[in-house]
Amino acid sequence: MSGFAVPAAGRLNPMTFSARVIEWQLRHGRHDLPWQGTSDPYRIWLSEVMLQQTQVATVVPYFERFVKRFPDLLMLAAAPLDAVLAVWAGLGYYSRARNLHRCAQQIVVLHGGAFPRSAATLARLPGIGRSTAAAIAAFAYGERVAILDGNVKRVLARHFGVEGHPGAAATERELWRHAESQLPVTGIDAYTQGLMDLGATLCLRRQPRCTACPVQTTCIAKRDDRIDALPAPRPSRSRPLRAAILALVSDGRGVMLLERRAPSGIWGGLLSAPEFDPDLSDAELERAMALRFGLRGEVIHQGDAVRHEFTHYSFLMQPRVVRVVDALAVSEASGLEWLPAGAVEHAALPAPVRRLLRALLVDSREIAAT
Repeated sequence: MSGFAVPAAGRLNPMTFSARVIEWQLRHGRHDLPWQGTSDPYRIWLSEVMLQQTQVATVVPYFERFVKRFPDLLMLAAAPLDAVLAVWAGLGYYSRARNLHRCAQQIVVLHGGAFPRSAATLARLPGIGRSTAAAIAAFAYGERVAILDGNVKRVLARHFGVEGHPGAAATERELWRHAESQLPVTGIDAYTQGLMDLGATLCLRRQPRCTACPVQTTCIAKRDDRIDALPAPRPSRSRPLRAAILALVSDGRGVMLLERRAPSGIWGGLLSAPEFDPDLSDAELERAMALRFGLRGEVIHQGDAVRHEFTHYSFLMQPRVVRVVDALAVSEASGLEWLPAGAVEHAALPAPVRRLLRALLVDSREIAAT
């Protein structure tokens, strides 16, 4: 039915929180996701990392493409980072992809290519936090450990009436205490998946389906009519706005000049359009490109500004299409790469930059005609 081990009859008290979650998961939970039905820690690990801050519907096609390109840990570890980023591009939070690559290489070097079997050891690897490590250990090895991802925090905060924003240290400590206190003696895999499924399908942030919830009778938020109040929202704060010119540079024949970003930070390690001060005039931008890259170019088009939202700030991208007049020094400039228009779909590019290149370069076929 689910691939999970069904606890032996009589081993679970039907009144406990965990027993109700397990029974509901086996009957009504999700059983057809592409990373389910396996104890392969590689696929479990990959899915857990992809699902961090990303919904299942978005993750599924990326997961399938990723395992097709890198079907096992050894192939991922041996791949160049740029190839990993190219497959990941569009999923966002690119530090996850960089950590996947580093983690695979560390498992090969430090653990002989085999995933550690304990959550404590897994949590010491790059990009694997306490909850992700517990999920891998529970699903792959049956270790009796607690998880606490975003969906599970919401379930526990409502059910046990935990006040405060889940991201606050004191609130998170209390949620961990509840998570650990409810672990079943048997059926840890079904219980772990059940908590995730409850948060993803019933205990929703808005318009939760409480009448279908297996633990509604003991839910404090439902009892006290505080479902909308728990968990407490993140304290409001203004999101700063950052703006930059994105220079979409071409040789006039549809080949674009891109810059490799620094390994860390936003869009770390990806190819992107060079950024410049947003207040530069066209003439000033041309001079700045000559100084920075050793090329002469002319601005031939200003595109409409595009706003992209990051977690902590908004980014206003102001695209300007630049045709290169003289690029003799470009091939020697550090971090610069020429990219044919036909390679846009498969290169390691941030999704919003890819969309800009499609709209302003690829669809036009010829920058000079833009």
